[in-house]
Amino acid sequence: MARSNAGTAARRPDKWGGMPTFAIDPVSVSGKSVPVAETTTVLVIGAGAAGCTAAIEGAQRGLHVVLVDENPIDFETMGNDVPLHFGGRMSGAARNRGAMTEAVVEANPLIAEAFEAGVDVRLSTSCWGLYLPAPGAQWPGRPVAGLADRDRCWQIGFEYVIVATGCRDLGIAFPGWESPGVMGARALQRLADSYGALDVARAVVLGSGPEALSTIRALGRAGAECAAIIECADKLVAPADEVARVTGESVRLLTGHVIARAEADLDGVNAVVVTAIDAAGRHEPGTERTIECDTIVLSVAPVPCIELLEACGCRTRYDSARGGHVPVLDGQQRSSLPKVFVVGDVAGVWPAKSSDESIGRSEARAAADSIAAALGAEGESWSSRGGCAAPDPIVDLNSYLRRWVTASVLEANGSSFVCQCEEVTARDILDVRPPRYLAREQATQKPSGLTAMLGNGPPSPDQVKRLTRAGMGTCQGRRCREQVAVLLALESGLTLGDVPLATYRAPVRPLTLAQLAETDEDPMMTLHWDRWFGIPAQFVPPWELKPDDHDGPGDAER
Repeated sequence: MARSNAGTAARRPDKWGGMPTFAIDPVSVSGKSVPVAETTTVLVIGAGAAGCTAAIEGAQRGLHVVLVDENPIDFETMGNDVPLHFGGRMSGAARNRGAMTEAVVEANPLIAEAFEAGVDVRLSTSCWGLYLPAPGAQWPGRPVAGLADRDRCWQIGFEYVIVATGCRDLGIAFPGWESPGVMGARALQRLADSYGALDVARAVVLGSGPEALSTIRALGRAGAECAAIIECADKLVAPADEVARVTGESVRLLTGHVIARAEADLDGVNAVVVTAIDAAGRHEPGTERTIECDTIVLSVAPVPCIELLEACGCRTRYDSARGGHVPVLDGQQRSSLPKVFVVGDVAGVWPAKSSDESIGRSEARAAADSIAAALGAEGESWSSRGGCAAPDPIVDLNSYLRRWVTASVLEANGSSFVCQCEEVTARDILDVRPPRYLAREQATQKPSGLTAMLGNGPPSPDQVKRLTRAGMGTCQGRRCREQVAVLLALESGLTLGDVPLATYRAPVRPLTLAQLAETDEDPMMTLHWDRWFGIPAQFVPPWELKPDDHDGPGDAER
């Protein structure tokens, strides 16, 4: 499916003296269709508040709407820290799929409301790819999305899609962060509030913004304790009075500190060693202290989940007020692709939006209103309630993340695995070292560094990924992507907005071979599957050849 249409006509020399003819390359996607198992008018991806609202609005206007959401997520998938950084802190309850489905529906009443409104609701169903006809990619023929559940993959055709995939947490590496018990704030809140399957007793939280306060509240609801807030900035990010109301007197507030290392045993994290840092982010000797805990929660910054959008060709831009790289949208939440609308945290996330669902729901109503108008569906107009502008950020995201990475990652001599899946350290990234399994000779190889790459413009995260494999693991860069960008910005002296976004590719969710085996394909694709996979053709005796397989006239009669 990823092959180009270029070169689909191959010149065939005519040894009989005639003019050369051209034949269609049998392994090209040209002329082959994408098997579409079903169709819908509107596909909504993500069943949060914004996604459910968009689906309900569409159904109430008489549109056929399919709403998919990957929750509840399989226990095995959670073990790979996909789509969130679960850190192995799932209780045994997460293995009970039936109980998890009930918990997800109970935690989000809008799912039941969508079902009652006539929406085709599908839980435990992920969207791994969006494909829309575009210049250089005409093969889909129509907009299609790749879906997968526990057992199979298939394609669904749609007229419009509303993406409401939310956000995830930014990873921060430190010695020991690969141990069980290091997890993201969104994953903790998902386990605590949506699944009721959080296995945490005492946690330390990194970051002091609104996300950290939401995490502490979730810990309290789950019966767990917050031991400390660790903040690299010299003052708390959230207002001090608000932090005091949430934390009380039992939680230690350590500003100007980072984690020097995490201590762990076979069960995972059992303590953290924190240290004070100076204005340059260097660790101050003699300031280390140990805090006992079983979990470290990464709540430094939320990251919009734009992978589906970027992979299908939507324009994006860097906007620190909206959480980093976000899609370019108009006033009706329409992306640069007219059939694709974006609502909720994936359209941009900031504190007020995270705490007030009405902002995301207004975006959803604006998108549904625009689609209904385009299709001539009747209903009340919500156009005046479109998405609002993001306020000024409470911190300068560029400076804030640079300080975190400097103090946590580089001050550990760059020895921590920034990319856990492929075991790539910060020093490997900055020196652009090839993977260890290539048996490189460290003593004789001179690191090339980034300086040789900077002559052609800003450092390319994609090029660094290909050379070091950072971001090519099972989690698909969810824990390391932003850290790599910060490292490149620090080394090159650029801002985060100047570092290009590393591209995404489908599938944006891991797919098993068992799922892929159940995927329907065009018969003309399966006919030449050996050529697609580069398998050399075996000798075929002449008596088994068909007339069409012969080179010239007369062969069929011999």
